[in-house]
Amino acid sequence: MILDPPGFTISFRPPLDLATSLAGLSRGGDDLLDRWDGTTMVRTMRIEGRPVAFSATPAPSPTPPASALLVVIESPAPRTARDSIAGAVGSMFVQDEDALSGLISIDPVIAGIAAAAPGLRPVLWTDPFSALVRSISAQQVNLAWAAVTRARLASNFGRRHRVGSSSVYSLDPGRLSAAQLEELRALQLSGAKAASLIGLAKAVVEGELDMAPLQNLSDDEVVERLTRLRGVGRWSADWFLARTLGRPRVVAGDLGVRKAVGAAYLDGRLPSELEVRQVTAHWGPAAGMAQQLLLSTAAASTRGRLREP
Repeated sequence: MILDPPGFTISFRPPLDLATSLAGLSRGGDDLLDRWDGTTMVRTMRIEGRPVAFSATPAPSPTPPASALLVVIESPAPRTARDSIAGAVGSMFVQDEDALSGLISIDPVIAGIAAAAPGLRPVLWTDPFSALVRSISAQQVNLAWAAVTRARLASNFGRRHRVGSSSVYSLDPGRLSAAQLEELRALQLSGAKAASLIGLAKAVVEGELDMAPLQNLSDDEVVERLTRLRGVGRWSADWFLARTLGRPRVVAGDLGVRKAVGAAYLDGRLPSELEVRQVTAHWGPAAGMAQQLLLSTAAASTRGRLREP
């Protein structure tokens, strides 16, 4: 049965800063898939086998930052949409405040960053398929170009949804799995990425990759399952663990993570993947939050340098 679910509010534990955390969605630019315009977030998730779009806007608060999101679901939507999306939005931010407090007490680097951005927390991806597309698209290119190519994928192989005055796209694995390499190459994707994206979509459509059970697997099992796919290496699997499943995973092979760890802990020297794991071993269950704080500081520093004459 199809219903028109009304809007509803989801509240969060302080000190979460919703706007600051959500700003990371648009750091590389608008990819049409996970959208944040400074006021409203618009995303999709699969419910009962179909993509459903929703928007979320920080609720006005007499004492900023806002600690609640006003959520609206596209209409019509399945009966289960409200509960599914409420659950996804309610767990969308990585918040283990006890773990972070414990890390702050022993790590002056993270303590300093957390003091400057006390409510910044990682935002999880609500659509696992799009999360893997995101990782593949970002390989060997900067975030801005990756966002451009994802937006082209969305408009050519996706479905457009409307939620009130906002719009967003969902990627269609069926359409993408039937694409020809030349079609993706025309979007200025490399041949290797085009083949990887089509292969990923086929794995989903043919049931080789079932996204739902991944949540119940161990980290090593998830890595093993994902790295069977063409174009999905350890780096992509680690990001999936950290930013889709919300595991306290350090993406030690990522160049951005290596640079951020080197700048914060090693006087600017670029560490190896092994060194990153050694230097951050004490992060423990706060790893996802510490990693996000470090990357956000590194990104702000880079923007500052780019603005200099």
